[in-house]
Amino acid sequence: MNGLLVMDKPAGMTSHDVVAIVRRATGERSIGHLGTLDPMATGVLPLLMGKYTRLAQFFGQSEKWYEGRIRFGYSTDSFDAEGEPTSSPAPLEMDLEQLRKLAERFHGEIDQVPPIYSAKKIQGVPAHKLARAGAEVPVKAARITVHDFQLLSLDGDEASFTIHVSAGGYVRSVAHELGQLAGCGAHLSSLRRTRAGSFTLDHALSVEALKTLSPPEIAARLPHPRMLLPEIPSVTVDEQTAGRLRNGMQVNVPDFSRSPLVKIFTSPVDLLAIGRRIAGTLVQPIVVIG
Repeated sequence: MNGLLVMDKPAGMTSHDVVAIVRRATGERSIGHLGTLDPMATGVLPLLMGKYTRLAQFFGQSEKWYEGRIRFGYSTDSFDAEGEPTSSPAPLEMDLEQLRKLAERFHGEIDQVPPIYSAKKIQGVPAHKLARAGAEVPVKAARITVHDFQLLSLDGDEASFTIHVSAGGYVRSVAHELGQLAGCGAHLSSLRRTRAGSFTLDHALSVEALKTLSPPEIAARLPHPRMLLPEIPSVTVDEQTAGRLRNGMQVNVPDFSRSPLVKIFTSPVDLLAIGRRIAGTLVQPIVVIG
């Protein structure tokens, strides 16, 4: 089964758990997720399947949208509710407007330190594996962009929020750092991803619903191939040109604007390759999947 399946990950499962469930439901062994979600988190989890896993490199910069809650009063080692407390309980002595003033610091480009309990790779090893082994985890600050961060309400010691971040951004780190600024510590108490790139909860399939569908029914739910990577224009080529592309050769394709990349189809639904513009309409295939 070749395509992209958007799942609505439930709480309590790892992203790998969801991949395993999809493998059993579809019979497809080659599946990879586009941006892991923590076990506590829920929401949009796009999965590439079959030959489409070769397209993962083109989804690496997808922005993410979330909603959730931040609990003030103490910090944790994982920056979320599943971690161990790292500070003594302290009361929140700020109102919503004061917290919103602090939240303004998390807008635009910022340097963010990822949690040590994260999938961030350190010399090829996920940081969370090093942390659980008791090893030192030398995480480094990364430059990210927070496009929007809104505190919506404050109920006791919990604030609800929405946030829109660039690829590589950790919402847990925002919660932790906001707690430091508030002087009482804080951690993420709930998180739901509402959108990843162009895919929203409207496109997502629950684990329960997936289990009721046959493989052909699941295939029918996959987004149309031309919906994928909407920022890259599409062209259709004839079979002679397709043969040259399959052999890794440069070809001329129909004019497709000035985009540096192009999705190349052999029919309305059959994606053959992603090509890079060399000059004019001359393109070199980067990835061939057809």
